[in-house]
Amino acid sequence: MKNGVMECSVCHSKLVSPSSKTISRAYDRHKSRISSKQRALNVFLVVGDCVLVGFQPILVYMSKVDGKFNFSPISVNFLTEITKVFFAIVMLLLQARHQKVGEKPLLSISTFMQAARNNVLLAVPALLYAINNYLKFIMQLYFNPATVKMLSNLKVLVIALLLKVIMKRRFSIIQWEALALLLIGISVNQLRSLPEGTTALGLPVTMGAYAYTLIFVTVPSLASVYNEYALKSQYDTSIYLQNLFLYGYGAIFNFLGILGTVVVKGPSSFDILQGHSKATMLLIANNAAQGILSSFFFKYADTILKKYSSTVATIFTGIASAVLFGHTLTMNFVIGISIVFISMHQFFSPLSKVKDEQNGVLELHDVHDKQRSKESFINMAAGANEEATHRVGHDERQPLLPS
Repeated sequence: MKNGVMECSVCHSKLVSPSSKTISRAYDRHKSRISSKQRALNVFLVVGDCVLVGFQPILVYMSKVDGKFNFSPISVNFLTEITKVFFAIVMLLLQARHQKVGEKPLLSISTFMQAARNNVLLAVPALLYAINNYLKFIMQLYFNPATVKMLSNLKVLVIALLLKVIMKRRFSIIQWEALALLLIGISVNQLRSLPEGTTALGLPVTMGAYAYTLIFVTVPSLASVYNEYALKSQYDTSIYLQNLFLYGYGAIFNFLGILGTVVVKGPSSFDILQGHSKATMLLIANNAAQGILSSFFFKYADTILKKYSSTVATIFTGIASAVLFGHTLTMNFVIGISIVFISMHQFFSPLSKVKDEQNGVLELHDVHDKQRSKESFINMAAGANEEATHRVGHDERQPLLPS
C-alpha cells in the first residue's frame, strides 16, 4: 500500500484501498452468495451465542450476595481478558504449526509488528468493551436477568444507525420497519420493569435506570461497529492474531481500571481474586467464550446477525430466570417476544434484501491514464474475482475483501 493505493501482487494493477463504504458494499454483495458452509457457520454462531448470552445474566445474578457483589467487577473483566489472551495464543500456535510451505510465517517479529500497526484500531473497541463490561454488572443491580437481556436488544437499532453512518451499510424500508417492530416489542416488555421505591446513586430509579440504559446501549453498539470494521478492514490478518491484539488491549485497559480502584480504595483492593466463587469462575469462562464467539461473528458474519441472535437468548434467559429465581413471566414478556420474532423474520426475509445498485461493481480511480482507468474495474464481492480485469490464482482469492 502506498498513498492509499494497493498493487496486485500478480498483475500489478493499481487498486484503491477499500474505504468503510467499499467494505460494507463488499459484504452486502457477499451475503447474496452465501455458501452452505457459511450457512452452517452462521447456525453454529447463532446457537452458541444464544446459549452463552442466555447464561451470562443468570451467572451474574448468581454471583450476587444479598443483592451486592463481594468481588470487583473490574477483576472479573480483567481475568476474562487474560483467559481470552491465552486462548488466542494457543490457537495462534496451532495455526502456525499447520501453515503451508511458502506462506508468510505468523510468528515472525516482522509479521507481528506489521499486523500490530495495521490493527491498531482494535484499541477503540477494546476500550469501549472494558467500559461496557463494567456497566453489565451495574445494570444487574437494578434489573432482573430477563429485563437486562431485553434492554440489550435495543442495541440492534443503535447498531443499524451506526452501520449506516460509519460503514455506509444499506437497509431496505422493510428492514427499517423490522427494526421498529423490534423496538416496539422491547417496549411492550418494558412497560413494568422498574421496581418501585428503588434508588440509583441517590437519583429516582427512573432517572438512574434511563441514564444507565442509554450508556449501556450506546457504548457496546459503538464497540461492535468499530470491531467489525477493524476486523474486516484487515481481513487477510489471522483472526487469532487480531484477537490477541484486541484482548491484549482489553487486559491493559482493565488493569488500569484495577490500579484506579487501588488509588481510590487502597492497596487491599488489588487482590483480584478476593470475593470470587464458583459462580464467578463460571461467569469468567462464559464471558471469555462469548467474546471469542463474537469475534467470529464480526469477521465472518455481521453485527446485526450477532445482535438479533441475542434476542433469541431472551426466551432462554426469561424461562431460566423464572425457574431458578422465581421471576414472573408476564403477558407483556410473551407479547414482546412474539413481536421480536416477527421482526427477525421480516428483517432476514429475502423480500427485504437491498438490491445492489451497482451490481457489486466498483470503479477504481484513474492511476495512470484513461485507458488504465477503463480497465481498472473490480468486483468487491466474495468469490467474484474471476470477473475482475486481472486474474489471480485460486489460493490467492479472498472470501470477502481484497488483501
